[in-house]
Amino acid sequence: MHTRRSPRGLIHLWQRQHPARRIFAGFVALNLIGWGLLMLPISRTGDGAATWIEALFTAVSAACVTGLTVVDTALYWTPFGQVVILLLIQLGGLGVMVFASLVGIFVVRRLSLGSRIAAAQEAHTDGPGSVRRVVVSILTIALVVEGTVALVLWLRFWLGRGEDPLHALWLGVFHAVSSYNNAGFALFSDNLMGFVDDPLILLPLAAATIVGGLGFPVIIQILRHGRTPRRFSMHTWIVLTGTATLLLVGTLAIALFEWEEPGTLGPLSPGTRILEAFFHSVQTRTAGFNALDIGQFQPETLLVMDVLMLIGGGPAGTAGGIKITTFGVLAAIVIAEVRGDQAVTLFGKRLSRAVHREAITVVLLSVGLVFLATIAITALSGLDLDRVLFESVSAFATVGLSTGITASVGTPSQLILVLLMFLGRVGPITVATALALRPRRLAYELPKERPVIG
Repeated sequence: MHTRRSPRGLIHLWQRQHPARRIFAGFVALNLIGWGLLMLPISRTGDGAATWIEALFTAVSAACVTGLTVVDTALYWTPFGQVVILLLIQLGGLGVMVFASLVGIFVVRRLSLGSRIAAAQEAHTDGPGSVRRVVVSILTIALVVEGTVALVLWLRFWLGRGEDPLHALWLGVFHAVSSYNNAGFALFSDNLMGFVDDPLILLPLAAATIVGGLGFPVIIQILRHGRTPRRFSMHTWIVLTGTATLLLVGTLAIALFEWEEPGTLGPLSPGTRILEAFFHSVQTRTAGFNALDIGQFQPETLLVMDVLMLIGGGPAGTAGGIKITTFGVLAAIVIAEVRGDQAVTLFGKRLSRAVHREAITVVLLSVGLVFLATIAITALSGLDLDRVLFESVSAFATVGLSTGITASVGTPSQLILVLLMFLGRVGPITVATALALRPRRLAYELPKERPVIG
């Protein structure tokens, strides 16, 4: 006999779910809600509603803070549709469970243990006991950074670019939220190519992108112990040194390969070339704005950007990719193995062996997903491998940079990109755990044996 569950029973069932499943379900719900809202006729300019693939692709790209688009954001979507996109970016950047915790704190005034555990996992906090404090800090940091950048951009668009004050304010707010959340959505048909020589627009956006990409744990440690860096954790040191190193490598590589190219840096002044090389190095850190035509970049530049996009930013922030810490741990493992060290160390501390396995799992799953998607899209679309690889990495790493093929690859390939964006934002381990979680641990171990390696 079929029995209907009461609302209280459904809530209890939800609270009993593993945090990975709750995060997975929360992001699915956010994407579906965004898809439904963008399907409304009020969301699209002109007559009729958006097609299902246009609405779905845009909703997932916004909620997963990617920035890939199949239609012109500035012209295709109405102000209502653009507000929906902005809200999806903000909610997707903060994290579904973190936002749910905010509602619990400020509206319900309490959080269940399950909610605290899920939010702690998504925000990478020390444990459920510190969630309330950390979640409030996350919201405060986001609003302060976004508010500051929005103010600077508003003044620039209004006083420097001659925009109407109210429209300039909307442009400032939208692009500030988009940059801090590493989304890359812009309200201009050519993204930011019209501001190629305007540092007062590009540098604030780059700064917001960098801050958002550091991750909340790092930002909080900087605020607390900025005057005593010796108190920084290993995690903070990995993210800070990795961010500085990768930004420098990206800037030098883009400048080196594109300096004389007529389609990119060639026509610009030397100062503007350096600005653009730095700005696009920042954008490969999963932000996705572009002030140059990415389709005109050299293959070697695109390959360097593939690597930078795949590495991404810091954990527990708005950036995507496998994360700097994962790359740093993997590099440390390789160095320790080559040296013959008994333990893997970083910044004077030993790494847990559990971290080794987790880093290797993330990298192999990520590379495998990108590899399979690249093969499938290449076969379906017939486009060049380097452009398809760039698009696949950009989608999985939630970057949003594109060589211009997103709208032309066809619906099947766009659905593959949708899946990549979702998996990249939620995280391959979280998705795998949510779908294949064992109900209980095994009560036995199998015999140990060592195969020959290398």
